[in-house]
Amino acid sequence: MGCYVKVEENVKLYVEDLNQAGCETIVFLHGWPADYTMFEYQFAYLIQKGFRCVGIDQRGFGRSDKPADGYDYNRLADDVYGVIRQLGLQDVTLAGHSTGGAIAVRYMARHRGYGVAKLVLCAAAAPSLIQRPYFPYGLPREAIEKIIRDTYTDRPAMLRDFGDMFFFQYVTQPFADWFFQLGLKAALWSTAAVATTWLGEEKLFSDLESIEVPTLILHGIHDRVCHFPLGEAQEQGIRHSRLIPFCYSGHALFRDERDKFNKELADFAAEYR
Repeated sequence: MGCYVKVEENVKLYVEDLNQAGCETIVFLHGWPADYTMFEYQFAYLIQKGFRCVGIDQRGFGRSDKPADGYDYNRLADDVYGVIRQLGLQDVTLAGHSTGGAIAVRYMARHRGYGVAKLVLCAAAAPSLIQRPYFPYGLPREAIEKIIRDTYTDRPAMLRDFGDMFFFQYVTQPFADWFFQLGLKAALWSTAAVATTWLGEEKLFSDLESIEVPTLILHGIHDRVCHFPLGEAQEQGIRHSRLIPFCYSGHALFRDERDKFNKELADFAAEYR
């Protein structure tokens, strides 16, 4: 069931909330530049297993409102808090992919894990998407600056190039076209603004240390967007965490090794029932 949740006076987020009678709830935070429907193959599997699945379109993406500002991690984490609080969600598994994973990390620190019992980081863009003098494992800063420039000059071409980096396993052309269309549903300004956030954010390093809930880290070893050492750094920085490498996956591990991804997510979310 789809609904809109008001998170600011003039900003509403689209939320898909399926199988509300489910015994366990998983809240999904999508990666840039897509929307919650990137997880539709997970929703289909998990609903059959009895889970409640909540997908949030972040501001600026999918069917959510697209304001001119509010695309830093603090505001995006506040948006998640608004949804969890207003829907009355408790003891959820919070699952974030890529930038959604970074938002989940900020949420756990900024809102002290309100409503969250377990955390899943999937190819998460934490603790840093870009290389820094003390963290050489990310993308070169110039690569992100190029994404931002290309967003402003030819966003469809940028999205095609990003899609070429996204998958490790073969996908059909219709599937690639579908993924491309997800990016086009976002606004140009929100697409560029979130990419700009990657360049300045450093607090995620300390945010990792504040996470207290059991955490599952899923990361493809062939990831060309969020390199595998990011997953290793997350495991080192988060107490009570466990890293599972996906040996045949890139950034789209939820697609590249869909069956393994679905099972690991379901098994972890069902623990302690």
